[in-house]
Amino acid sequence: MKTITVIDTFAFFFRAYFALPPLKNSEGFPTGLLTGFVNFIHQLQKDHATDYIVFAMDSEGPTFRKEIYPEYKANRPAPPEDLMQQLPVAIRWVEMMGFANLSKARYEADDVIATLTKCGKEQGIVAKIVSSDKDLYQLLDDDRVYIYDWVKKKAVDEKGCLEKFGVHPRDFVDFQALIGDSSDNVPGVPGIGPKTASKLINEFHTLENLYAHIEEAGTPRIRKLLIEHEEQAFLSRELVRLVDDVFDSCALEEYAFEDRNYLAALKEEFEKYEMRQALRWASQEGSGRAASAKASQAEEPAASAVSAPAPFEAVLLESEEKLEAVFSQIPEEAVVAFDTETTGLDTRSAKMVGFSFAFEEEKAYYVPVAHSYLGVGPQVSLEAAKKAIEKLMRHRIVGQNLKFDLSLLYSHLEMEPIEPEADTMILAWLLDPGSRVGLDILAQKFLGYQMKSFKETVKKGEDFSSVALEEAAFYAAEDAWATRQLYFRLTELFKKGGLEHLLKEAKEVEFPFINVLIAMERLGIRVDTKHLRSLKEELSAELARLTQEIHTLAGTEFNIKSTQQLGNVLFGTLGLKGGKKTKTGYSTNESVLRNLIGEHPIVEKILEYREHQKMLSTYVDPLLKLAEKDPEGRIHTTFVQTGTATGRLASKDPNLQNIPVRSELGRRVRRAFVAQEGFRLASIDYSQIELRLLAHFSGDAALREAFEKGEDIHMATAIKLFGPEEAAAKRNFAKSINFGLLYGMGSRKLADELGITTKEAKEIIEAYFAAFPTVRSYLEQIQQQAKEQGYVETLLRRRRVFDYEGASGMMKAAILREAVNTVFQGSAADLIKLAMLDIDTMIREEGLEARMLLQIHDELIFEIPEAQAEETAARFRHTMEHIYPLEVPLKCSVSLGGSWDELK
Repeated sequence: MKTITVIDTFAFFFRAYFALPPLKNSEGFPTGLLTGFVNFIHQLQKDHATDYIVFAMDSEGPTFRKEIYPEYKANRPAPPEDLMQQLPVAIRWVEMMGFANLSKARYEADDVIATLTKCGKEQGIVAKIVSSDKDLYQLLDDDRVYIYDWVKKKAVDEKGCLEKFGVHPRDFVDFQALIGDSSDNVPGVPGIGPKTASKLINEFHTLENLYAHIEEAGTPRIRKLLIEHEEQAFLSRELVRLVDDVFDSCALEEYAFEDRNYLAALKEEFEKYEMRQALRWASQEGSGRAASAKASQAEEPAASAVSAPAPFEAVLLESEEKLEAVFSQIPEEAVVAFDTETTGLDTRSAKMVGFSFAFEEEKAYYVPVAHSYLGVGPQVSLEAAKKAIEKLMRHRIVGQNLKFDLSLLYSHLEMEPIEPEADTMILAWLLDPGSRVGLDILAQKFLGYQMKSFKETVKKGEDFSSVALEEAAFYAAEDAWATRQLYFRLTELFKKGGLEHLLKEAKEVEFPFINVLIAMERLGIRVDTKHLRSLKEELSAELARLTQEIHTLAGTEFNIKSTQQLGNVLFGTLGLKGGKKTKTGYSTNESVLRNLIGEHPIVEKILEYREHQKMLSTYVDPLLKLAEKDPEGRIHTTFVQTGTATGRLASKDPNLQNIPVRSELGRRVRRAFVAQEGFRLASIDYSQIELRLLAHFSGDAALREAFEKGEDIHMATAIKLFGPEEAAAKRNFAKSINFGLLYGMGSRKLADELGITTKEAKEIIEAYFAAFPTVRSYLEQIQQQAKEQGYVETLLRRRRVFDYEGASGMMKAAILREAVNTVFQGSAADLIKLAMLDIDTMIREEGLEARMLLQIHDELIFEIPEAQAEETAARFRHTMEHIYPLEVPLKCSVSLGGSWDELK
């Protein structure tokens, strides 16, 4: 799982200052804090790899907490002078190294941390908070959020919170409201200490519940204190509760922690402050992070230890004569790296500006085609470029993200599809599916080479066509040169690591799959724009109606989209009970509103309003805009082959794997996706594929028998767990556990899902393993492999690598869940890829008019001529069901319809 490290900047600097001796340089300038900071960065690069990193800062000026309570943080003593001397230097260093440092007016660093943590959780990214501030304990969430004390080298999780304060993180804000915080001058309830507070909070959980049952709360003395200071308790909670939405959005990819030596930017600073050890670290090549990567699963030396390759020469070929002269030197069997430069990232609309290639160790070439700026020199014509590229494609072509380049060539140069030799992005992904696979990152990681960035080359607001030819030649040639070097380096790692089977999988599955995806992206799927316009009008009218009804029920007009105004109406004007006030107002999220259903008719109207608004803004408006841009009214998604660690395809711009299906409004959106005139849409969906894989891998006799007999697997499970009499009523219980076990569901989550006690959930899980005895041993076997060998494998032996040994306690639990999930979800991804390749071959070789349009995880959607729809769909179904020999039969369901909504 990916990780974001968020540093509580000032708290960290203070901690570093007090943790180290009062060091000074020869001029008497203090350097203890700076030394601690540099040690941390060096250690982070060496031992604590992260995917993203952010320094959270307090804002200048008063915060909203000061506005609420002017005495907030009023009693803080002035920090030591030598600490204050070092602070601006340390902050400058953060900027010099290129790290993101975020702050927001009126908010504190802790609020920035809470926002980034929430962002990470929503994106499945683990958050590591570098701090020792107890205020952040409210954010702890096992497997997803933990606090790391750099000085003590200790991670704090939910258990640590319970051990230290006696309360769970989810109750920590209310606990703090009672005990206050003398360092921040948060008053709390005088006379109530941590032991009393934890006892009260563990019993009542919230201040609202505590005061609602005040007569039952502790001793008469405690009750008296609580009653006397009730207002103070609620004020204190408002002060300590963190805000988690200080930014409208947070693009975490902007905060990527790159595999480079960040300290190198500070060499002159280290000389100035006489920090000799830091200077040695700054002068080292590489960052040390790659040393911990399990690149080859063998005795292969760390990638970062490899010496940087010799410099290369970038050659500009601005005439056909020069181009022909170089082409005559390319050996027939040469491995040629190829790359294009374009005006944009959409291959259907972007234009090719030029192309680069490399077939030698120390040279790479750039051919300009369509640079356009005042005074631009000679270039090669598009026709000559096309002929040259066609010649290049006869060689063994390698590239980085070749799907983009080939799609561009097929669309604009009308070239026939080629079978590439390799794609370095896919090779790197196969080596470690959880790692980042951008060319800059791979060059640094495996070649020890720092590439020139796109931002350095292309001015903001311009595209590559405005770049001067000489500068463009270096940038583009560097891409081709680095790609070729990477190809040989990665291939070497596979071979030395005993991973030749992955090279075979790449050659037979992943590389041919590139052309399948290109074809699907180019085809797109047709959208009924008339239906979408009608739906937009209807949703807009419904929103206007609901707005009027909500205002009438509220007795006042207000902005329904404003959570602050809505909260004031619900809990202030209307006086509904159960409102939880945050720093920015009352919470009005979906769970809060659903708990209020039945309290007032306005609640149901607001939920209905939100559903309509989401459907309009998230789906109808964006889809309509995209469809109206296309001459044929088709929407074209982009499939990402390396977008998940399990191997599943991802879809983006737009994400067509996420169109809602369960709600009536969601189905009406799906109704807009239609077949072309004279065609039918066909859906072929693998039935319970992951459970069938469980039966195949585990060898469990009971599971296999149920599948071989074609039984309802969930009913068969229910009979085994609850007996024939209760089975029908408890089929959903069986379904939850059947799928839950594959995703690491424990007793607590099963209890929440089924609405039963944890004890009952544990009993059901035990009964399940008793009924299917070999399942437990197989799942434990997967986890043991992740622990001992550091990886698990899918059906086609694709690997997912885990650093179990170096993980924290909570991360280890997450790794074990991910390991199990990867085997089944990854193997299902293997099967559907194989099926797509075979079906694509059938379509091409037989000249079928059928088109493969979409892949939605275990489902394929086709567009087939109406007269042949049933027969062709049956053939595709047969291919999918016989694509790979499993110990249990693969089964698919088929449905035909005029629209996506009609497909069942």
